[in-house]
Amino acid sequence: MKRFLWLLTALCMAVTLCACSPAGTSEETDISSLDTSSTENSKILRLAESYAYPSLDTHVEYYGWFTSIYGITQSLYRIGDDSSLQPCLADSASVDESGLIWTIVLKEEVCFSNGEPLTAQMAVRNIQRLAQENERFYYLADFQYQVVDEASFTITTPEVYPTMLNTLASPEMGMLDLDHTSDFDLSPIGTGPFQIKSFVPSGTVEVERNDNYWDGEVKLDGAIFYYMQDDDSKLMAMQNGEIDAYDGVTAAAMELFSADPASYTLNSIPATRLQFYILNENTLSDPVRAAINLAVDPQAIAEFLKGTVTPAIGPFSPSASYGQVTKPDPDPQAAMAQLENAGYQRNANGYYEKDGQELQVNICYYAARSLDTIAVLMQEQLKTIGIRATLTCEEDADATYIATGDFDIALYCMIADSAGDPYAFIDATIRDGSYYDCGGFDDPDCQALVEKLQYETDPEERARLANSIIQMVIDDNAFGFVGLFNKISVMKPGVTGISENCPFDFYRLTADSDIA
Repeated sequence: MKRFLWLLTALCMAVTLCACSPAGTSEETDISSLDTSSTENSKILRLAESYAYPSLDTHVEYYGWFTSIYGITQSLYRIGDDSSLQPCLADSASVDESGLIWTIVLKEEVCFSNGEPLTAQMAVRNIQRLAQENERFYYLADFQYQVVDEASFTITTPEVYPTMLNTLASPEMGMLDLDHTSDFDLSPIGTGPFQIKSFVPSGTVEVERNDNYWDGEVKLDGAIFYYMQDDDSKLMAMQNGEIDAYDGVTAAAMELFSADPASYTLNSIPATRLQFYILNENTLSDPVRAAINLAVDPQAIAEFLKGTVTPAIGPFSPSASYGQVTKPDPDPQAAMAQLENAGYQRNANGYYEKDGQELQVNICYYAARSLDTIAVLMQEQLKTIGIRATLTCEEDADATYIATGDFDIALYCMIADSAGDPYAFIDATIRDGSYYDCGGFDDPDCQALVEKLQYETDPEERARLANSIIQMVIDDNAFGFVGLFNKISVMKPGVTGISENCPFDFYRLTADSDIA
C-alpha cells in the first residue's frame, strides 16, 4: 500500500508541476518559402504552434499532447470546457463497491483511420504500452487488466484509485492501432478526425481529413501547423494573412488585434496555470497574514499584466465544480485594522512596528511567469498599508526558499489542474509533509478531508471535499491566490471550433473545427 501511494503521489506531482513540454530546438518555419499551391482550393486551416517535437509517438514523453492537438488521437475519456469528465472513445465506465474493479465499455462504432475497429483487447494493449513507454505512467503496470468481450474490459487496482477516469482522459492515453502502425514516430494510426499527411520532425505538421472518422462529418479538409516559437513571428504571420489562428497571444499583440475587430476575433479564458504565494505561518502571525491578503489586489495585478491573467479566487477555474470558493475583497482599511488590533502602531517612517520592532516581510520569487512583476506590485501594495517588504530573487525556487522554508511570502507558479481533478494540486501543496507544504499550515480537520479526497470516487463529493479544503486554507490565510494565466486565442473571422474555450492546452482540432 505504501508503495502504491508513493507511486500515486509521484505521478500527481509530476503531472501537476509540469509547466508544459519543452520546445524543440529546430529553426522556426519560414512560411514564405513554402509551396501552398496544392491547398488553395481546399478548406485548410493554418495555425502556428509554439512547440515542435521529433516524434508523434503518442505514448512517449508529452508527444500525446500534440497528436491530440493535431486531431490524430483521442483518449477513452476527455475533459470538457467546464473541466468535467466526458466519455469519448468509451461509452461508459463504472467501479464496483470495493472501489477496486473498474469496468470500461467502448463505443461500438469507434474505428481507426484505416477502418480497423477499436476493440477492448487493443485498448488494453495501448494502456500497457503507455505504462512501458512513459515513466510518468509506469504505475499502470501494477494494475490488472481483463478483456470481457470485444467492447469491454476491466481494470483492477491494488488500492482505491478514484482518478481513474482522469487518467483515461490523459492525452498520452490516445488509442493507436498497434498492429498496423508501421512507424510510431512519423505516422501513428489513431481514431481522431484527422490523420498525418506529412510530418517534419521538430517542424511543420500537416494533417488531412480522416475519411473513416467514426463520429460524424469532419468539416475541414485538413490543417497545417507551423512551428513558430517567436511571438513576433506569429504576430507578423497573422497580420500578413499567412496563418488563420494561434493561441498564446501576448499582451502587446492582443492590443493590436483588439483595435481591428473586423479582421481578428480574440478569445480569452482562464486556463490552468496558477500564480500564487505561500504565507509562512512560522514567521507571520495570524493578523499579519490576514492583513497581507487584504492588501494584495489580484484585480489590480491582472490589469497591470494587461489581460494575460484572470484574478484568482482559488487555485482552480471558477467554472469547475471544484472551483467554488470565496475570499474577502481587497480592503486596505480592514488590513490596517487587523494590524492595529494586534498592537501595531505607525512609526515616523509610516511603517507599522510593535515593541520597537518594525514589521518587515521578505517576498521570495523567481523571475519567470510574471512573478518578478507581481513581487514589485505586492511590495507597493503592502507599503500602502504600512508593511515594509524586501524582495529576494532566486534562480531556482525549488532548491532555495521552497526547500528551506526561508521566506515570509513565497511566490510560485504551476499548473494547478492538469487532468480535470483537484487532488494533484491539493496533494502537492496542502497535504501534511508534501513538498510544497513549506509554510507551516497545520489543520488536522483539513488533513482529514485530504485523506478522504484521495479515495473518494463520487465526483460530486470530490468537488465538495476540494472546495472545503481550499476554503480552509483561504480562511486560515495560509495561501494567497493571485491569477490564472489566460488562454488567449486569435482567429481570422470564420474560424470556429479550435477548442478556444477549453482551458486545457492539449486540445485543438476536432471534427467541428471549421473556417468559412
